[in-house]
Amino acid sequence: MIILVLNCGSSSVKYKLYDMATEEVMGQGGVEKLGLPGSFLKFVLPSGEKIVLEKEMPEHNAAIEFILSILTSDNYGCIKSLEEIQAVGHRVVHGGEAFSSSVEITNEVIGKMVECIDLAPLHNPPNLKGIRAMSALIPGIRQVGVFDTAFHQTMPDYAYMYGLPYSLYKKYGIRRYGFHGTSHRFVSKRACEFLGVPYEEQKIITAHIGNGGSLAAIKDGKSIDTTMGLTPVEGLLMGTRCGDVDAGALSFIMDKEKLDAAGLSNLINTQSGVVGLSGISSDMRDIEDGIADGDKRAIMTMNVYDYRIKKYIGAYAAALGGLDILVFTGGVGENQWATRNEVCKNMEYMGIKFNTELNHGMRGKEMIISAPDSKVTVVVIPTDEEFLIASDTMEILG
Repeated sequence: MIILVLNCGSSSVKYKLYDMATEEVMGQGGVEKLGLPGSFLKFVLPSGEKIVLEKEMPEHNAAIEFILSILTSDNYGCIKSLEEIQAVGHRVVHGGEAFSSSVEITNEVIGKMVECIDLAPLHNPPNLKGIRAMSALIPGIRQVGVFDTAFHQTMPDYAYMYGLPYSLYKKYGIRRYGFHGTSHRFVSKRACEFLGVPYEEQKIITAHIGNGGSLAAIKDGKSIDTTMGLTPVEGLLMGTRCGDVDAGALSFIMDKEKLDAAGLSNLINTQSGVVGLSGISSDMRDIEDGIADGDKRAIMTMNVYDYRIKKYIGAYAAALGGLDILVFTGGVGENQWATRNEVCKNMEYMGIKFNTELNHGMRGKEMIISAPDSKVTVVVIPTDEEFLIASDTMEILG
């Protein structure tokens, strides 16, 4: 079964084309600067060569049409016609309480996705545009929605409710939903396959950390808690997002800085986190360079970043009633060995005996980085959300 996976953002469209019979990636790339001057499509050939093609693409329909034309082109194509694409899997950010699993997209599903726009006004509209574009470009194509929030719908109410008036939950759906669910689901399952242990019998913490980041507590194959909330702002310190902050501080800042709701949203989403604390960059590699140069704010920022992760691991071990597996994934989790080392330092009391030598310098591959006699197995598992989306699509459509 040949499946196209699409991830549509406000100014980008990422794609991967899979032959699921062999689990081979036939083509992959993405459009950037969508709707802006200088928009372009960047993709990778099977030889590893990277190609960049500039083209005016004012909206998602034009971007996806260009992607499809490249997939079937004489110069760069990997299929002869669009008829070879049997289904499309879409990453959808917010499913609210309506979706606890991936689903085939119907008019009813689209209606419920529209109802969730208030919860994800920056993400769900472009996700919907991708679905509608595919329906227009390949009429009758079957499509599946895979929701970032779905995996966390197994959280108990005491984990997802906020201490706000219950009427606001009933009226607006204000509660913790969590995100990165597709990644947390993929790496937790893959870790158990890698270790040869039954997924439904493990207590697992998955740390998806990068420019955006979240942790999940997974017990017997189900998410019981996660760090992100109603929006992706809550929880860990992130590249540009503040993470946990006293709600009272926000009203104080709004008063002092004369900010409206849009101004506050911009502050906590784009001006805070690593870039706000360090004054250097949202890229952790730049922070590492600053630390090497002795920059005090860079050192402080890294300490805050690592401490938040460590603190939540302790909290989630308590929520799980123990811990069997700790998984690192995401851009930082897979590649920044210094953060993994700092997070796991002095954690012997909860069963983590870390192998600092094995961890040192290790980047981007599956590996056990705990000691052989560690009660908790610590592993690095590179995430592959697109493959899971393709797998869900194939399973649902048969």
